[in-house]
Amino acid sequence: MTGTPGAASGTPRAGRRVGLTGGIGSGKSEVSRLLRGLGAVVVDADVLAREAVAPGSEGLAAVVDAFGADVLAADGSLDREAMAARVFAEPDARARLEAIVHPRVRRRAAEIEAAARAADPDAVVVHDVPLLVETGQQDSYDVVVVVDVPTQTQVDRLVSGRGMDEAEARARIAAQASREQRLAAADVVIDNSTTLDDLARRVEHAWRDVLTC
Repeated sequence: MTGTPGAASGTPRAGRRVGLTGGIGSGKSEVSRLLRGLGAVVVDADVLAREAVAPGSEGLAAVVDAFGADVLAADGSLDREAMAARVFAEPDARARLEAIVHPRVRRRAAEIEAAARAADPDAVVVHDVPLLVETGQQDSYDVVVVVDVPTQTQVDRLVSGRGMDEAEARARIAAQASREQRLAAADVVIDNSTTLDDLARRVEHAWRDVLTC
C-alpha cells in the first residue's frame, strides 16, 4: 500500500471522496464489498449504469435510438452480452454508448453522494468506477485506490471464473487502461494477488491508516 496526498500536511481524512478502480479480474468488487462493510458509502458505477438503461428508462430509449431495436432482449431489456460484443468490436459504438450512459451515471452518483454528505458530513464516500483512469477522473477524488494483480492473474481468473478463453481474456484486459497507467494514478495500491484473508487485512489497513485516520 502506498501513501496518499495530505499525509504530511495533516489534512483531516474523515469525509474523504475516494475513487476505487482496478482492471477486470482484479477483485475490485470484493474490495468494494469490504469497504462497505467497514462503513464506507459505496457508489457503484456498474449498478448505476444498469439503472441508467433499465426497461422504460430514458437511457434505454436513447440506446435504442442510437443502435436499433436489435440490442433489446426478448423481454424488452438491454441485451447486455450483445451490446458488449458490439461495443468491444467497434470503438465508435463504444463511444456512442458511453456518451449516453456516463452522464446519467455521474448525475446519479452525485445525487447519492450529496445525500450521504447531508446525512453525515464525515462519511467516506467510495466511488467504485471500473473505467476511472480511462475516463480521466482520477483528479476528481481526494484519494484514488487501485486494486492490483499481475496480468497473468487477471487472465487466470477470467478463464476460470468467467469462462473466457485466454485470447478473449487478454483482449478484454488490453481494452482497458494498462496496469502501469492505473498504478501511476494510484494514491493507494491494494494487492489482491494472494488470499481473500490477506485482501481483507490490506483493505482494513487502508481504511484505518489512510481513509479514516
